[in-house]
Amino acid sequence: MNILAWIVLGLIAGAIAKALYPGHQGGGILGTLILGVIGAFVGGSLYNLLTTGTLSLTAAGLSIGGIIVAIIGAMIALFIYYAATRRSAL
Repeated sequence: MNILAWIVLGLIAGAIAKALYPGHQGGGILGTLILGVIGAFVGGSLYNLLTTGTLSLTAAGLSIGGIIVAIIGAMIALFIYYAATRRSAL
């Protein structure tokens, strides 16, 4: 997949995941792009694990199904990020 497709997929998936995930997420356009690309890898790898039974680092393609998988992966990445960086209130 070429770099332009990665940028488009990252922006679409990251923006939709940020809109669906509760709370306020900062980061601007670069953070959204990075979130979407990470989501494509997380979602693609989980999809590959569920369908073939093998875990490999793959990414979702630029299609409707790929965008859905990337959005789910981006939401999982957001959940893990906020769970790891959450501070307890004292």
